[in-house]
Amino acid sequence: MNFTEGLALAALGYWLFMLLDVLRARRWMFKLPRYAGHPTIPAQPKRSADKQAPSLPPLVSIIIAAKEEESTIADTVKHLLDQTYPRIEIIAVNDRSRDSTGRKLDELRRWSENRGDLHIPVRIIHITSLPSGWIGKNHALYQGYAQARGKYLLFTDADVKFAPNTVSDAVHYLQEEQADHLTLAPRMRMRGFWLKAFVQYFFFTLGLYVRPWRSNDDFQHKHGMGIGAFNLITRHAYERIGTHKALAMRPDDDLQLGRLVKRARLRQRLASGADHIEVEWYATLHDAVRGLEKNLFSGFGYRLWKAALGVCGQLGLFFFPWIAWLLLPGWSAWTFALSAALMVVVYLLLIRAMTGGSGIETIALPAAVLLLTYVVVRSVGLTLRQGGIYWRGTFYPLKALRSMKDSDS
Repeated sequence: MNFTEGLALAALGYWLFMLLDVLRARRWMFKLPRYAGHPTIPAQPKRSADKQAPSLPPLVSIIIAAKEEESTIADTVKHLLDQTYPRIEIIAVNDRSRDSTGRKLDELRRWSENRGDLHIPVRIIHITSLPSGWIGKNHALYQGYAQARGKYLLFTDADVKFAPNTVSDAVHYLQEEQADHLTLAPRMRMRGFWLKAFVQYFFFTLGLYVRPWRSNDDFQHKHGMGIGAFNLITRHAYERIGTHKALAMRPDDDLQLGRLVKRARLRQRLASGADHIEVEWYATLHDAVRGLEKNLFSGFGYRLWKAALGVCGQLGLFFFPWIAWLLLPGWSAWTFALSAALMVVVYLLLIRAMTGGSGIETIALPAAVLLLTYVVVRSVGLTLRQGGIYWRGTFYPLKALRSMKDSDS
């Protein structure tokens, strides 16, 4: 057996395994329900803080980190002010923004205070400097937690749109599942075919690598999941995992938060929130490429050999089957063709489960593979050449990033 024949069998084996794994995992792919009535969290009249009745639902502290988010922060806060859940506080942290983010947040706070029909307090924290040993977003979220009073903490991003019942449905579901942490996958708002094809392929490969549905398996405590758009966690669980201090230098703080929850043997739920939250991750394909090249190397622990293995896997298992069945003779060609067909089936199953999309972007899979491979290679090259990463205007040395990865391994 030559190398090509061996690769053909390896690719077929990989895609058969992934198909069986995804089919088996469908029982763990949940969707946040829409509840009617919410019997466990009844609406209550406004009361003073020192006269709260025991029947009041738990307070939810919504914590937002915002840096240079002047174009989106106002919409996000206004969506949160429209929530139907009866007990919310909003803590927005302006993380050293150089644009008008801070001014807009102050205006929103004054506007909400002058609205007699709004009973949701809005607190603004302005951060002017970043201590050593922290990534800016993680420090901002931690500062928000330090001033939060809620039993539940909701960490979210500054560009998320919320349906009015999102917090209410999420708290109800968390209580119903007796979970410590709930993370929601948002509906991704994407403009244009090629942006959608690339972003969905990125999440497809990430899903196969992380296999996020395992976080809903209560009998394993190694694989967890967190998504930055929506991480709802009990205060007790958050403090038990060490707060964001345990994630201080992690660019992938949301994912790592979910992993720490599982490793602490706490109960976690991942669900699709496509009917509840929406986010525009990147506006253009160029923005997506530039954004991902800053932090994709982190997914490989900043280890060159892991990134090289990932590139070889992308080319050998995801790209080569598309051309091999046209170029090779004999049974190898048909084996690669079957691998490509299985890849399409797995893609459709995952994308429809995660995003609710049609999956028509499968026609662009080979191009998306090559583009993502290019982004990984460029991410590695930029990080090594710079000796670290620039993240939202701040430089983080590679040595410090690697030390945080090593401490978690």
